Amino acid sequence: MRYFIFIISLAALSNLPAQTLTVLDRDTDEPLVLVTISSDSPSAFITTDEHGQAEIGAFKSADKMEIRYIGYKTEITDYATLEANNFMLKMFRSGFSVDDIVVTATRIRQDSRDLPYAVTTLDRDQIAFQNPQTAADLLGASGEVFIQKSQQGGGSPMIRGFATNRLLYTVDGVRMNTAIFRGGNIQNVISLDPFAIENTDVYFGPSSVIYGSDAIGGVMTFQTLTPRFSSTESTEFGGEVLGRYATANQEKSGHLHLNIGGNKWASLTSISGNDYGDLRMGKNGPDDYLRPVYVERINGEDVIIQNEDPLVQTPSGYQQLNLMQKIRFSPNERWEFDFGFHLSTTTDYSRYDRHLRTRNGDPRYGEWSYGPQKWLMNLLEMDHTTGSALFDELTIRLAQQHFEESRRDRNINSIERAVRIEAVEAWSANVDFLKRFNAQSKLYYGLEGVINQVKSTGIDQNIETGTETSGPSRYPQANWSSLGAYVTYQQLIAEGLNWQTGLRYSQFKIDADFDTTFYPFPFSKAKLNKGSVTGSMGLVYRPDPSLSLSGNFATGFRAPNVDDIGKVFDSEPGAVTVPNPDLEAEYAYNLELGITKVFSEVVKIDLSAYYTLLENALVRRNYTLNGLDSIVYDGELSQVQAIQNAAEAKVLGLQAGVEIRLGRGLVLNSQLNIQKGDEELDDGTSSPSRHAAPTFGVTRLTYQQHKLQVQFYAIYSRGVDFADLPQEEQGKTEIYAADSDGNPYAPGWYTINLKGLYALSPAISLNVGMENITSQRYRPYSSGIAAAGRNLVLSLRVKV
Repeated sequence: MRYFIFIISLAALSNLPAQTLTVLDRDTDEPLVLVTISSDSPSAFITTDEHGQAEIGAFKSADKMEIRYIGYKTEITDYATLEANNFMLKMFRSGFSVDDIVVTATRIRQDSRDLPYAVTTLDRDQIAFQNPQTAADLLGASGEVFIQKSQQGGGSPMIRGFATNRLLYTVDGVRMNTAIFRGGNIQNVISLDPFAIENTDVYFGPSSVIYGSDAIGGVMTFQTLTPRFSSTESTEFGGEVLGRYATANQEKSGHLHLNIGGNKWASLTSISGNDYGDLRMGKNGPDDYLRPVYVERINGEDVIIQNEDPLVQTPSGYQQLNLMQKIRFSPNERWEFDFGFHLSTTTDYSRYDRHLRTRNGDPRYGEWSYGPQKWLMNLLEMDHTTGSALFDELTIRLAQQHFEESRRDRNINSIERAVRIEAVEAWSANVDFLKRFNAQSKLYYGLEGVINQVKSTGIDQNIETGTETSGPSRYPQANWSSLGAYVTYQQLIAEGLNWQTGLRYSQFKIDADFDTTFYPFPFSKAKLNKGSVTGSMGLVYRPDPSLSLSGNFATGFRAPNVDDIGKVFDSEPGAVTVPNPDLEAEYAYNLELGITKVFSEVVKIDLSAYYTLLENALVRRNYTLNGLDSIVYDGELSQVQAIQNAAEAKVLGLQAGVEIRLGRGLVLNSQLNIQKGDEELDDGTSSPSRHAAPTFGVTRLTYQQHKLQVQFYAIYSRGVDFADLPQEEQGKTEIYAADSDGNPYAPGWYTINLKGLYALSPAISLNVGMENITSQRYRPYSSGIAAAGRNLVLSLRVKV
């Protein structure tokens, strides 16, 4: 609150007119949104708003400004020239280029043309057109991230053979991973509101030098909507209202955001609500996925109900609310202050795959749900540009986050409900510097501190009497912390040849207290205090504007977290995972080679080949507890397992993309992802890696002309035969189809889809989509819920 008062007080002192550049399409005079405007001297960067406008007073002394937008010719100009043209710029559409993307959602801003590893970006226009229901669906729309779902309220990305706590999420530059991110599938990404996301970048491969622990398979960065200053001398108001309906789950969603902008200050308020009904699967596919029965409690008894429509996956519906408030203040051209408040909460939502489990032919559970998933973040960001000897740009981020999740399960016909509640308080501080020595060399360096406080509670409830007693908690009461320092150097060492190298040191610490009341652990405390060093080195060679070659070697690490050392849970029927406090960090070594080639400005081909070796891997293995290899858990004799540094994993893969401009507004593009992963088993043999998704991709034919955009596209995935299923997946018969021998397998699948966006006016647009036109019934690999069948999506967007 003190930060908020400070910013508002400063805002009241200034109301000077801003100098506004307007950027338009030369042919249509339509405003271009999120055009990037940058200069090295002075160091400045900004993007255009929904009106194609940006305040460029910070560029007044610039003798070279780069103005870029995907699909348009890059403009190299200066402030004086723009001033002479009355601050109006009309950009030409162009053919393909190897360097037409600028990364903006990262902690440190870099041009993608200078990065020696693969990056994909989804901007505001792409997000609006794809119209995803959740942030997980947004990532899947890239065609380069595979999404697993255990329930409708889910979405666990898989990238290059890794997932869950071997991937990193950031929101507005702040780390979202917590000390209880698990190795099993997670759904934290759905806390983010796709309506409030400005752009998303996905960095493929290890990025631990900048981001620290967990950044092994990749990093997903989300930049939320930025408050916009006024482009005139008076206060300006703007915003957006949107409503959406979808037939497959009877979705009803609404979104509103309002921007109030002055010359030195701006405010943005965003609210979104979602109501998702039970999800209906497709008509054509394996009968194994049908939902013939479900359990409902009636008059104090669990009753098995015959499903009137086995295509409807009951129970799977839920609701969600997202709020965001941002305040932005710039007292002068060198300082900017941004405060952001984020809140997301869901209702209870069923863990659908657990409802598929049976015992003696009947459903095993009377109920199994996740409690409300809550996320809150307060963020203060301070940006400063100067010409000091130590740095040209400084960014400080101070963040506080609160995470809360819970589990509620009860066996059928039992009156005892187990409730497990987890809360994490997370504090972080990041200080990032940029120093430009000259036009050819830059130095990025910074410090990071993270503290997570984990509180875990177990409650056993009698649903008839309402009485509650203490039960075993899922985790110990624990503190997890990390301190890190990094440096990255980038230099143009010859014409067209760029070199980048980096180094990071991280120290991580865990203090955990275990409750031995319910389980006879041979310890009551656990402590870890260890360090990790990671590095990277890469080259980018662009001999001409049509060709880019890159190579990169990088290491990554994942420090053990509280979930690794202290969790008790049932990993699969007949197995229980217990704590193991004797763990070390796992390390990844990655080699990547890339090529981008443009032919005659109409055909663009991207290829990235990579190999990743994960050593000292933290995996679940058989274990003993007080000399016993089995204990009774949840009324069943279960094999004791624990997370251990006990394996080596390897992933070999290829990402391929092609884009062809066919003329007359038609563009054909396709993405294909091939990965093969192997993980070492206890006996020295290997099994396919659980998180190495089968080959998948997307092919799109897009027509765009003036007010209309239409896209016909196919999404597809190979299947996985029983013999190729990872060993730990072979026992999950309830989520897979059965082959001719009765063994579980994942069938291949495809969907045919059509979407269109039409601008009824400059302020009103209509989005219509028909997804899964042929009503395929399928479950993406490792998923516990079938995807939507034929789905009509309607949305209306009004800008004010």
